Amino acid sequence: MQRSASGEPDPQAETPTDASATARMALAVNNMGAYTWTLSDGKLRYDEGGEAVMGFRPGEFDGRLAMLAERMLPLEVPAVREQVEQALRERSSFSTYFRVRHPNGALRWTHTQGHVITDEQGKPERVIGIVREASQELRAVDQTAELRRARSERRRQADIVGHVSDTLVPTLTVDDLAEALTSDQLLEQLGVASIILGMVDAGHMRLIGANGVPAELLRDFHLSRLEQPLPLTEAVRTREAVFIMGRQDFVDRYPSLEPYAREFPQGASSVYLPLIAQGEAIGAVGLAYEGRARFPQDERTVLRALGKVIAQALQRALLYDQEHELAAGLQTAMLPGHLPHAPGLELAARYRPTRARGGIGGDWYDALLLSDGRVGALIGDVQGHDVTAAAIMGQLRIALRAYAAEGHPPTTVMARGSVFLTELDTGRFATCLLAVLDPRTGMTTIVRAGHPDPALRLADGTTSGLDVPGGLPLGLTSSKAQPVYPAYETLLEPGSTLLLCTDGLFESRSQDIDTGRARLLDALRNGPGDPEGLADHLLGAMAPYTGEEDDVALLVLRRLAGPSTPAQRLEAVIAPGDPEALRAARQDLRAALESWQLDTLADTAVLLTSELVTNALLHTGGETRLTARPVRREGGSRALRLSVTDTSPASPRRRAATGEHTSGRGMLLVEELASAWGVEPRGNGKTVWCEISLAVP
Repeated sequence: MQRSASGEPDPQAETPTDASATARMALAVNNMGAYTWTLSDGKLRYDEGGEAVMGFRPGEFDGRLAMLAERMLPLEVPAVREQVEQALRERSSFSTYFRVRHPNGALRWTHTQGHVITDEQGKPERVIGIVREASQELRAVDQTAELRRARSERRRQADIVGHVSDTLVPTLTVDDLAEALTSDQLLEQLGVASIILGMVDAGHMRLIGANGVPAELLRDFHLSRLEQPLPLTEAVRTREAVFIMGRQDFVDRYPSLEPYAREFPQGASSVYLPLIAQGEAIGAVGLAYEGRARFPQDERTVLRALGKVIAQALQRALLYDQEHELAAGLQTAMLPGHLPHAPGLELAARYRPTRARGGIGGDWYDALLLSDGRVGALIGDVQGHDVTAAAIMGQLRIALRAYAAEGHPPTTVMARGSVFLTELDTGRFATCLLAVLDPRTGMTTIVRAGHPDPALRLADGTTSGLDVPGGLPLGLTSSKAQPVYPAYETLLEPGSTLLLCTDGLFESRSQDIDTGRARLLDALRNGPGDPEGLADHLLGAMAPYTGEEDDVALLVLRRLAGPSTPAQRLEAVIAPGDPEALRAARQDLRAALESWQLDTLADTAVLLTSELVTNALLHTGGETRLTARPVRREGGSRALRLSVTDTSPASPRRRAATGEHTSGRGMLLVEELASAWGVEPRGNGKTVWCEISLAVP
């Protein structure tokens, strides 16, 4: 209680508590309230009147600026933030109008005033101020033409930030950003005559985009030192926006640019905004206007906010380019440095990373020259698009290459690769395709593990997809079980081209896979003859369709036309009810074995051929195809491989025949006389094969 001059208590004097209550009542009566913003903890505290102005129920506001921003219009937030930040920098006051949305959905204008309080060291400590309901005030003035123009200008300024944000959101690379920011459409939306964009690069300002700027200026100042007296470099050095009013002001401040100033209209003004991201100046952007005499304070605020939007997009693009470059370098380092040279064969390979962030994928290719002169071509795709996928790809490629170089058959190479990936215990799988081609004869063996089929272009330009039977992707089998992968054999004629690729070359999210395959065959048909040109053509022709959503690896093999060794291969078709065809096939087999210097296997080979073919004719009732060819087994020993293909998917079974039975011993003979045998599914049918080893003296 206060006391009078005589020292006695004064009953009419107000206590501090009473004065505070009176002040709050006065504010509430006038639709006003008070607030305190503590900078140390970031908490904003309104009194009851302030909460009411902002549309909060008592105790609803939790003090977070993010909660307040949710009530504001997003387009007005940058301007308010800029005014507050400027007051904090200058240790001064601010006054701003903005709208908040009340719980009933109504938009209300508010007027916020604040003053920055500093500590003993002069650093901002807190902000105190008042807020008041301003809707009635602004509605009263809204009838005047000046306010209508102001509101229109605010909308235009807000649209500027919105247009730029919408334009830059889909950009990924720095080149994408520069192209979008300097487009004719955006210049028209911003109402500017020209725009120039520069990026800080090793102590220099490098111009990366422009529109409406004299070509001579771009040529002479494409790369300038930051110390040079230029508008863009000054904005970067000072970290402040540079406003230039008219051509004469431009010449007075930058005499070195006087020869280029003649290109600008007399009444042109311009602004150069620093692009600052995470406290670092990474570039600058310049905007030139025709017929602009001044930049009002509210427009300067919007332009500074615009600079922040562009800076964030540029930083995002720089990070993307850096990640993409790192990913491409990592991927390139894990791929083979060169392809082998094989007489009679031309090879070309390409790898293109995805445009998605990071650009790291598991697609890969490889090719090696085997000891017997054949060429092994590998292509695969490890699950995932991350560093782990790339690391697994490198290990798997080396393992498969080593297995193939050791001389293992293609089926064994693939089986061991699957076990290897399983034992890595990464939880990832991989698809893969291995083609082993003899350039001298054209004989090609293909083994597929869940990978897309290869495509073939004949010498006359005809294209088709090869229907290659396959097994499970690598890594999906038990480490104790040896997976089975069937082998597909075909003859690559001189002048023909074989294409191996990953699914990123033809798959699209917006189209079905059959459409993509058809497009790929068209591109293969219309491409140039040489493998290098064809590889580039395929990437370019398919990119618009796929959108480069996935990484791509492809391998092109073209067998050259010219002298070649006839393939050591015998084929015969035996129809049901044609015993003469089977007799002729046995005679042809004996003759072929003699020419292959395998005549010591003739009796066994003819016996097993008769058993396999007869078994197929009896149990399928359809046409049967016999194939015989010499092969190399592990260790280099020679063997004969017999294959009988029929139209039944049912596998043959070995039956227990007694002495009284006259049949049922066919598969028993195969098992006893052949060094290996098996069954491979082929579409609607199957192939039963066996190998007979040549005894070594």
